[in-house]
Amino acid sequence: MVSCPICGKSVNAAKINNHIDSDCVEDVEADITATSTATATAYGTGNHDPDNDDNASLSSPAVAPLFKTPGAKRDASASASFASFFSSSQPLPSPSEPRSTAVKRSFDHASTQANGPPAAKRISDWPSTHPTGSFTHLKSEDKETRHNHNGVGTGAGAGLGIGVGIGNAAEQPAAPAPHALTPANKKSKARSNAFERAAPLAERMRPKCLDDVCGQDLVGPDGVLRGLIEQDRVPSMILWGAAGTGKTTIARVIASLVGSRFVEINSTSSGVAECKKIFAEAKSELGLTGRKTIIFCDEIHRFSKSQQDVFLGPVEAGHVTLIGATTENPSFKVQNALLSRCRTFTLQKLSDAHICHILTRALEAERDTYAPSSLVNDELIRYLGAFADGDARTALNLLELAMDLSRRPGMTTDVLKRSLTKTLVYDRAGDQHYDTISAFHKAVRGSDPDAALYYLARMIQSGEDALYIARRMIVIASEDVGLADPSLLPLATAAYTAAEKIGMPEARINLAHVTVALCLAPKSTRVYRSLQNALDALHEPGVAALPIPYHLRNAPTKLMKDLGYGKEYKYNPNYRNGKVAQDYLPDALKGRRFFEAADFGDMVDQDLKDVDHLEEHGADPGSGSGSGSTGGVDGRHSFSLG
Repeated sequence: MVSCPICGKSVNAAKINNHIDSDCVEDVEADITATSTATATAYGTGNHDPDNDDNASLSSPAVAPLFKTPGAKRDASASASFASFFSSSQPLPSPSEPRSTAVKRSFDHASTQANGPPAAKRISDWPSTHPTGSFTHLKSEDKETRHNHNGVGTGAGAGLGIGVGIGNAAEQPAAPAPHALTPANKKSKARSNAFERAAPLAERMRPKCLDDVCGQDLVGPDGVLRGLIEQDRVPSMILWGAAGTGKTTIARVIASLVGSRFVEINSTSSGVAECKKIFAEAKSELGLTGRKTIIFCDEIHRFSKSQQDVFLGPVEAGHVTLIGATTENPSFKVQNALLSRCRTFTLQKLSDAHICHILTRALEAERDTYAPSSLVNDELIRYLGAFADGDARTALNLLELAMDLSRRPGMTTDVLKRSLTKTLVYDRAGDQHYDTISAFHKAVRGSDPDAALYYLARMIQSGEDALYIARRMIVIASEDVGLADPSLLPLATAAYTAAEKIGMPEARINLAHVTVALCLAPKSTRVYRSLQNALDALHEPGVAALPIPYHLRNAPTKLMKDLGYGKEYKYNPNYRNGKVAQDYLPDALKGRRFFEAADFGDMVDQDLKDVDHLEEHGADPGSGSGSGSTGGVDGRHSFSLG
């Protein structure tokens, strides 16, 4: 019989673990006298060391049986009870011993002295993915370990615990195997499986090593980033790529491969104060253990540029290694000072073949929980690969939805495909906004109504502001059509008014009307290029401040007239045909020409060899092939000889 180190009740020595695991409820013995005798017998085998009497009071709280003995016997019993525990090969430090030479005792130290494996990991030995100071990630096996610290060691050969010790290890009942599946471990495993089942398919299929990362040459066999990771020379970096290309995955794989401490933050939920706290912990970690800290900041573009300043000092000093992930162009969204201290790696959009490979791998991994269905076949995989548009996360989410829908009775392939909808990805404040309107403008300039209508439809479908599109068409009317058809400017202005008065969705027809008219109209950039010539001249030394000729100056007062302002000016309407001999440019620019004489430039596209080559293939060099427009109107694939 032994005394429980937690509740003080007498328990059979063979059942002490079950008793502690049941929160001191089960396996309690009624005979306290027998318990005291058994405890005294167990404790009596050690050697009494008077020097350790002071330390004995710091040990187990199991004191209930000692109140049954007289004072003298209690002292002797207390001394003997801990003799075996403190009779290890490593002596206790003396109070007078200098701190630098004293051996610091801990729960791990005591467990190791008992010839058993450490009962628990130290806090510093936890996986680096656990935030410092956080205990929310303790699993049930960690809680069981803390019970073992207070009571009986469960490791193989652990003959002594802090609270209960058996003098003769041969008489102790056999301890459970080190990896025996206790009820607490079963509960932890069940909880882990529950969390895994609750996670979406995209999270469950997240790669755990670089070899599983698909479609990114940076981490391929000869990839630059892979080489840096394998050499444990991970620099501060910005991972730039579209959604679902593997930015977060690569960062987490880096954390699992290198020996650095890893902290993950998100700009949407973390502030400057939290970042400063992490930096302080990283600096302490580096000073105490020499281990660097890798900080992964997801969606770093959501930090304002003033908030990004907080990273400059720690990154430049080398206290932390920053890995930032962004879907936005870092040239616009990341502060230049921070960007210069980081390497930018661009992740490519995944191809349909890569997406199909990921989906096939996920389908194979889910065979244990998903019965194969004829609906989820290679054809559907290819459909999802094209539908996901390079986003692996979207593809896996669609596959998971398809797997669920395929279980429904009466489901068909057509109904399944119609159910797999996807919202168009279009950020009105990001690159998609500017890239799409740029493609629209260039398609109109190239007189390609098909491409122009396609980009117009994309913007309309994604919710782009109709007035924003109309304003751009007004610019096109002057910049690209210009003098070739001046009537297009009022037409584009009318489209803006229509969109403003009518609104969407009917205004989309007005926008399409003007879009096609601008495409089919003849083009002239004389005005645009001539204005640019004048603007370029202003960059020449002294040109921007040349004095205005006196005869062109305004003379509203008598003093100005006396100074010669407006003198000798010839009013053109007073002369025949309005023609007079008069200069209008400053003297230094007399004879300078800014206005272009031709509607187009004089460059020749080398892809169009010559007119004879086009005529041999039945194409009119003055018209676009396959556009259905008349010659000279649709300017696709045409060129000018100047």
